[in-house]
Amino acid sequence: MIHFDWLWMFFLLPLPIVFRWLLPPVAREKEAALSIPFMDDFKSYSASQQTKSGTLMLTLASLAWIILIIAAARPQWLGDVVEIPISGRDLMLAVDLSGSMEVKDFTINGRTVDRLTATKHVAKDFIERRVGDRIGLILFGRNAYLQTPLTFDRETVNTLLSESVIGLAGKETAIGDAIGLAIKRLQTQSESSRVLILLTDGANTAGEISPLKAAELAAQYNLRIYTIGIGADEMVIRSLFGSRKVNPSADLDEKTLTEIATKTGGKYFRARNVNELDKIYHLLDKLEPVEKETQSFRPVKALYFWPLGIAFGIAGLMGLIRILTRGAL
Repeated sequence: MIHFDWLWMFFLLPLPIVFRWLLPPVAREKEAALSIPFMDDFKSYSASQQTKSGTLMLTLASLAWIILIIAAARPQWLGDVVEIPISGRDLMLAVDLSGSMEVKDFTINGRTVDRLTATKHVAKDFIERRVGDRIGLILFGRNAYLQTPLTFDRETVNTLLSESVIGLAGKETAIGDAIGLAIKRLQTQSESSRVLILLTDGANTAGEISPLKAAELAAQYNLRIYTIGIGADEMVIRSLFGSRKVNPSADLDEKTLTEIATKTGGKYFRARNVNELDKIYHLLDKLEPVEKETQSFRPVKALYFWPLGIAFGIAGLMGLIRILTRGAL
């Protein structure tokens, strides 16, 4: 069906009549002082021709104005209604950027990398697989920041995650604040689809709210939190005095992370290497999608250029007639 998006433009149709009524008439030219008797026949012929030409021009101008108003009203062709079923979750990723994430205890393709690089490497594939989910990104250190609001644009989320750097949000770790920010961004979404995946390698050392208090609040808003503790259990340190083994994850507060997941109906995972981290993300892929309200739209095709082209064509014809009429006279 044809639809006019700016229907009010039709109120402008009588505008030329209004202007004609309001503006003073054009003064007539004075008759010539010299009168030639045999020119009377030519005058009557010329007046007749001018009357016909004037009527034609007025008709064409009126038609052009009407068609121009039709074009200005933005005619559109509306297609049949198309329904789009949307399924998926509102999934927020919270990634730790504290100073401890620069510890190089992960290996990718035989190359030792820091924890954040390993996280980016695995999370990239995870984000790309979440077709149908709206994904948001929170980066936290001493403070928590919303880097990407919930969006279907997975490429943008991946880009902003890959551009994040250690210490961007501070050197300390505010787990509670990250959870609080996720609650704020997800509380208006469907209760059955709120998911937070929180990845950290340490304990809460900053922030305005404690992690467990934030977890209780998250449970009230039906936000499920899946926590991932990242970091190797053993790493060899070489020095001038020889080699020694240390635990680079000694500061990881697994107890609190487990309690956060338990309180909210989620689960705690431990990632000691890239393979374990990848397996965790594959397990998270098995979250059942939740059907949301079906959205619909009608395809719209603009038609204004057709009447606009006709109006320009009539204007061109009027110009041609005026030129020919003057030439004939």
